[in-house]
Amino acid sequence: MQTLAEGLRLPTNGLDYAILAIYFVVVLGIGFMARASVKTSLDFFLSGRSLPAWVTGLAFVAANLGATEILGMAATGAQYGVAVVHWYWIGAIPAMVFLGLVMMPFYYRSKVRSVPEFLLQRFDKSAHLLSSVLFAFAAILIAGVNLYALSIVVEALLGWPQWVAIVVAGLFVLVYITIGGLSSAIYNEVLQFFVILAALIPLTVLGLKRVGGWDAMSDSLTKQHGGDFMTAWGGTGIGDPNPLGANWLTIILGLGFVLSFGYWTTNFAEVQRALSAKNLSAAKRTPLIAAFPKIFIVFAVMIPGLVAAVIVPKIGTPDSDLTYNDAIPLLMQELLPNGVLGIAVTGLLAAFMAGMAANVSSFNTVFTTDIWQRYVVKDKPDTYYLRFGRLITAIGVLASIGTAFIAASFSNIMSYLQTLFSFFNVPMFVVFIIGMFWKRASMKSGVWGLVAGTAAAMVNYFWIYKGGIIDIPSDQGANFVSAIVGFVAGAVVMVVVTLFTPPKPEAELAGLVYGTESPSPDEELEEADKAWYRKPALLGWGAIVLAAACYIPYSF
Repeated sequence: MQTLAEGLRLPTNGLDYAILAIYFVVVLGIGFMARASVKTSLDFFLSGRSLPAWVTGLAFVAANLGATEILGMAATGAQYGVAVVHWYWIGAIPAMVFLGLVMMPFYYRSKVRSVPEFLLQRFDKSAHLLSSVLFAFAAILIAGVNLYALSIVVEALLGWPQWVAIVVAGLFVLVYITIGGLSSAIYNEVLQFFVILAALIPLTVLGLKRVGGWDAMSDSLTKQHGGDFMTAWGGTGIGDPNPLGANWLTIILGLGFVLSFGYWTTNFAEVQRALSAKNLSAAKRTPLIAAFPKIFIVFAVMIPGLVAAVIVPKIGTPDSDLTYNDAIPLLMQELLPNGVLGIAVTGLLAAFMAGMAANVSSFNTVFTTDIWQRYVVKDKPDTYYLRFGRLITAIGVLASIGTAFIAASFSNIMSYLQTLFSFFNVPMFVVFIIGMFWKRASMKSGVWGLVAGTAAAMVNYFWIYKGGIIDIPSDQGANFVSAIVGFVAGAVVMVVVTLFTPPKPEAELAGLVYGTESPSPDEELEEADKAWYRKPALLGWGAIVLAAACYIPYSF
């Protein structure tokens, strides 16, 4: 198990602990206030579909901005350099825009309570059950990553052993999610978004000051790692070596298309926030509003990783006792005075809770509505499923405590996350995208596409890559290839199965396949679109143009 380096204990004092205590009191207070609005299972799992777009939009980006992203992307910056921008400007923004403009109308109009439930409507029970099981399993694994990431911070703060930090932190999140359901998670995520920024911005500014500014940092890292370390695309020709261990084709197809669209369009931890919006217009704008802060967050996670690589040139190598995951705690120890240190620690804890709460709340929804209610215990009163939802939340947290120890075996938790996404999100995406745009896709093709995509991605990673059959320079490069293999395998199997099995009756495809949407009964949509800042198309194209403008200076 990877443990925090002994020298990274943070010099916290009473002021830092006071800031942390105030934050915990506020979080629990929000949970208890949200409890008053939880009267039905819809309230618990989807906030009664009543939240405004600005709330769901900030919650959407905060749910993704977990401790795994902060520690993991800083680790990726320290390990691979400026190439980390790919995960944001081509690996997030286009997919978030696609989700808002193209896929949210399908999700919201169908009144589904989860992403797997959409597959039930488009395909059949076998595709629905398999996708529900795969998603629930993945959600627990990813929640465990967040728990492990938090344990790094708590170990640095209090000196607790990792297993103690994991258990205590998991139980705290259990309390506030169980009390207030999704509303508690979402309103806390809005608060956590601002707390996270308050932690990252001082770390970024002081880090740059410590190493003499961007130019001095760039010169130092170029001398250490070569010129390609400080560019996004340098050295990514096919066959050329580069820090990321990937070429332009695997970056564009593996990350920019398959992994990115697979994650942002089918990962219920994020989509659930949009489904809780008060109307279709708000649901469409949720990922688009989130895209704008997402464009700039990369600087606040990339720069600390680069600074850490300057301060400790051998970080993450056998010659250092620091792993890449230690980049953020290292800078907190080196740069932040007391008070600001308390805010930074609080911000990381907030990030952890946002990420874990997103996965736990999506897990309890899928397990309760898609597995338990539909296949195990049917036709019970709504109060039964509300109680069961709270119970399965507790079970999910306990399970994620166990999976946290799996994440602890990886020196870069972002590589581990990308591996999970290639196994679980990519196969689901190929089934969604073919089912939404090809009316002929048969009912049975969905389940076999999921099986083939998941199996192919795992075979490529564990047998072909880990077995050394094909030489891929890095775990990240292997993840990109696994994603492409999983997508292609799932698509080919879906086409073949469709040729030999009957399609779903066309009368049952209305609103489930592109071009068959029925007009929205949501009268508020037209009214909302009169204001320019509420026009989804304008927001979407604006986000893409802004992301492209940010990309250009770092490309070559």
